Amino acid sequence: MSVTIYRDPERSPAAAFRLDSLDGYALVSERRMVDIPAGDAELRFEGVAGGIFPETAIVTGVPDGVIEKKRDAWLLSPGSLLDAALGKRVHLRRTSRDTGAVRELEAVVRSGAGGAVILQTGDGIETLRCTGLAETVGYRAVPEGLSAKPTLSIRTRSRAAVRVPITLSYLAAGFDWQANYVAEVDERRKRMDLFAWLTLANGEETGFVGADAQAVAGRVNRDPNRPDSPEGTPLTLRCWPAGTTTSDLREIRPERGRLVSRLGGEDIVVTGSRLREESLSALPAVMAVREELGDLKLYRIPEPVTVAARSQKQVALLHQARIPIEIVYRSRFLYAPWQGGATRTIVARNRSETNLGLPLPGGAVHLFDMRGSRRLLTGRGEIGDRAVGEDVEITAAESGAVRVDIVRISETTTQIINRMVVSNARPHPVRFEADTGGVTIDAPAAARAAGDDARPWAVTIPANGRREAIYRYAKR
Repeated sequence: MSVTIYRDPERSPAAAFRLDSLDGYALVSERRMVDIPAGDAELRFEGVAGGIFPETAIVTGVPDGVIEKKRDAWLLSPGSLLDAALGKRVHLRRTSRDTGAVRELEAVVRSGAGGAVILQTGDGIETLRCTGLAETVGYRAVPEGLSAKPTLSIRTRSRAAVRVPITLSYLAAGFDWQANYVAEVDERRKRMDLFAWLTLANGEETGFVGADAQAVAGRVNRDPNRPDSPEGTPLTLRCWPAGTTTSDLREIRPERGRLVSRLGGEDIVVTGSRLREESLSALPAVMAVREELGDLKLYRIPEPVTVAARSQKQVALLHQARIPIEIVYRSRFLYAPWQGGATRTIVARNRSETNLGLPLPGGAVHLFDMRGSRRLLTGRGEIGDRAVGEDVEITAAESGAVRVDIVRISETTTQIINRMVVSNARPHPVRFEADTGGVTIDAPAAARAAGDDARPWAVTIPANGRREAIYRYAKR
């Protein structure tokens, strides 16, 4: 089994997965030994991904070829089972909640699974589970056309009975992947250690056990439309028998910073995300291997893994230590009045001489600063896709120590004049940069970033000090 996952190109690298609506896709390939009888036969590949694109399925190894292929459209579920029994007899079993007495009778299904399910019994017309009794519907057999698993069927024609290895390959929707970074920042030494997880997400009802897993970085030209997945209709019943309308009320109570939900006597504890405390200096036992795939990058997991249904799998992606960094505080020249903190930004160069020099797939970054032997979370940012040679900028939280105050000085019929005052409450100097936003700045030439029109004012703010600049907006 092999699963190669391609990212959703429209999703922000730092956005969290939603397993019920993943818009990436996967190339799935599996090899099975099959006994093919002589003549015409039907082979059913059970357990394919529910989001399979049937038109992309390729079956190789059939000696005399494939006549046709199809995907079974309906999955076995309480709703689809009831829908398939429409107009047919079922067995109804009722149990008294008070006495435990059981009554069994035959019924004919007169409406489907959506809404109030109508049954016809010897007592007349009634609706399922609206009597106040515990009711169970039994079926004589699974109706034809319902499959317990997503299934791809092919028709074959063979001149003789043979046992052959068959390979099935197809594209399927409902997958995605991303990089999740952890950066350990040493501000005093102006360096950081960077670690990343390769996170694979499978939103399908089918899992893949012991699969060779890969992830592809880069944009692939393909049809973005998602196929209709095989459906497993839920059983939706709309009635409120007497005495049961409060059966699903839940007691929610706070408990020392935790949220505890009591349901059926069981505590379900919801806590904040827990971050691992191991040192980033320890190399992981298994790490994805980067390979070239034309203009794309392939990240291959070197040993088989299980990509379970409706779940995520994480494998180490990279680990780079002692990367030189620069910490910059940034803002923009804005309309007055305005007050706020400058944005703390970590800047590194993606070059081999800076202990990087490798393609970096986009993803969220959690930033930690060291305090003695402890790591403390200081912000969350993101990295976009960065090629070798590009600058890497990680935007963290808004600073409470480096503040920007913008005030109006004057206004005429042709222009507005404002003053930006930047203050630094930290015990050491910091670098500050301001984007122009198309304004004219009255500041010393030495304070401008040479050759950088997008960021024309770059200054060092002294410890517990301040700097200011006058700037003008032309009225149109």
